[in-house]
Amino acid sequence: MSHLHKSFDRRDFLRATVGTTVALAAASVTGAATASSAAAAASTLPIPKDRIGVQLYSVRDKVSSLGFAVVLAELARIGYKEIEFAGYTQSTSILGRQITLPEIRTILDDNGLRAVGSHVGIGNLRSNIQAELDAAEILGMPHVGTANAPSNTNTVAAYRAAADEFNVWGAAATARGLKLYQHNHSGEFAFATDQPSVRLYDVFLKNTDPRHVYLELDIYWAYVGQYRWPGFDPAAYVRDQPYRYPLFHMKDGDANASSANGYDIVEFGAGDLPYQKFVRDIGARNAHLGIWEQDTAPNTLPATPGSFGAAERSFTALKTLLG
Repeated sequence: MSHLHKSFDRRDFLRATVGTTVALAAASVTGAATASSAAAAASTLPIPKDRIGVQLYSVRDKVSSLGFAVVLAELARIGYKEIEFAGYTQSTSILGRQITLPEIRTILDDNGLRAVGSHVGIGNLRSNIQAELDAAEILGMPHVGTANAPSNTNTVAAYRAAADEFNVWGAAATARGLKLYQHNHSGEFAFATDQPSVRLYDVFLKNTDPRHVYLELDIYWAYVGQYRWPGFDPAAYVRDQPYRYPLFHMKDGDANASSANGYDIVEFGAGDLPYQKFVRDIGARNAHLGIWEQDTAPNTLPATPGSFGAAERSFTALKTLLG
């Protein structure tokens, strides 16, 4: 595995940034009031450190075998506050039947957790958007999303048509006080096959209604997209339209020049992605909830604690970044 650009300690970076900003402000002719306001601004990060979330796909093996009650209690013990769902089922052997949405809501409440969103299939949105919104209301979550690409056809026309669909679904969500979001992988950053100078993600952003359609930026996959189809800055999308990005996937990648993606998915804090720079560059005009995800966590050895171990180490690294 080739380490192309290992970053220095994140806590040191943030401490140095705050110290420099305060020192410069203190030297300003505007005096102590300016220094105080500069220090406050420097210490305010756009990703709340006390609301770190987890995408349950990261611990899907535990959800399946142990059930929501055990998994959510352990995630709460670690310190996670927000839960993003990747399905609402567990092994029927746990209760002798499938768990219900109200039962999952009770487990959330009992552990002081908040459901923040859910990844559902785009086909579910197309066939029964209201049922997905019903589920969101039962679980008390403000966002409903999909991790499917807007379209499987990489043309400008197909992405425009997809944007039209998302506008309809988003308006339905807005009508019920909820927000619809799309979660990217790397393919959305490719260029259109019929217009090779046009990036598909840009088509989707331009043609979706910002009042009704939101984005969850998966930071890892955005940097993979940058590696495969250069010419954009992931942070610039957020900086230019901060209110469209209520959620982030905080996933780390280890630089690997032999990989087609340029990075391998690793535990948070063990990789090379420039998270300090990203946090700095997106600006502080809006808060974005940080959600840890690691697709490969169930493969973590030893099998016990396995993905729970990855979850705990990644949480500690996230706290260091945001600390």
